[in-house]
Amino acid sequence: MARKFFVGGNWKCNGTVKSNEELVKVLNAAEVPGTDVVEVVVAPAAVHIPAVQAALRKDFSVSAQNCWQGKGGAFTGELSAEMLKDLGLPWVILGHSERRHILKESDEMIADKVAYALSQGLGVIYCIGEKLEERESGNTMAVNARQMKALADKISDWSQVVVAYEPVWAIGTGKVATPQQAQEVHDEVRKWLAANVSPEAAAATRIIYGGSVTAANCGDLATQPDIDGFLVGGASLKPEFVDIIKAAEKSQ
Repeated sequence: MARKFFVGGNWKCNGTVKSNEELVKVLNAAEVPGTDVVEVVVAPAAVHIPAVQAALRKDFSVSAQNCWQGKGGAFTGELSAEMLKDLGLPWVILGHSERRHILKESDEMIADKVAYALSQGLGVIYCIGEKLEERESGNTMAVNARQMKALADKISDWSQVVVAYEPVWAIGTGKVATPQQAQEVHDEVRKWLAANVSPEAAAATRIIYGGSVTAANCGDLATQPDIDGFLVGGASLKPEFVDIIKAAEKSQ
C-alpha cells in the first residue's frame, strides 16, 4: 500500500487572531490535490487552536505543537493529551529540535510524551535530526538512530507515527539539504525501522522532511522515493504553503 503524502505546517510561536484569519482564508480558497493524494495538517499556537479549527476547511486537520508526558494535573503551563483529544485534535508534534535543544527535553522525556499521546489516541509527528557539528563529524545517522531507538524502546505500534527528519542546521537558516542528502537520510531511517522494528513498519511509516522547505525546493524533494511529505515552518505562514501542498502531485 502506497504511503499517502503528508504536509504539515508548524506555525510555531507566531500568529495573531487577524493574521490567522487571513491565512485560513488563503488555505480555504486553495485548489489542492484531494485527500486521496495528500494529508494536510496545520499546527497553530495553542491559544489559537479552537478558532483555527472552527474556520479551517474540513479536509485539512489541526495539530497541537506539544503536550505533556502523562495525565494532566499540577503541571502549570502544560497541555495534556486528554485536553487535545477533548478538542478533537488528531495530531501533536513532539520532539521538535527547538524543544530538544532550546528547552532541553531529553530523548527519554520525548519518547514518554509520544508513548502517552499514542495511548490517548493521538497521532504523533515525531521529529528527529542532527546538528551541523554532528553532520560534519560524520554522526548524522548515529544521532538519528539514537533518537529513533529512544522511541522504539517505548512503543511497539508505529501506525500512528509520522517521522519528521529535520536537520537542525537547515531549520530557519535558509539552508536546505539537497534532495540527495535528504533522500540518503530518509533511506537510512527506513532501513533502521526495517532492522529494529519490522519490515512492515518500515514500508508503512511516513518519513517526511523539514528544514527550510519552500515553494522553490519542494518539487525536487517530493520526487525522492523515501520522502513522504514535509513539515514546514516559516513558509507555512505564507501563501506559498499552498504550492508546497501541491508538490504532493510530484510524488505520484
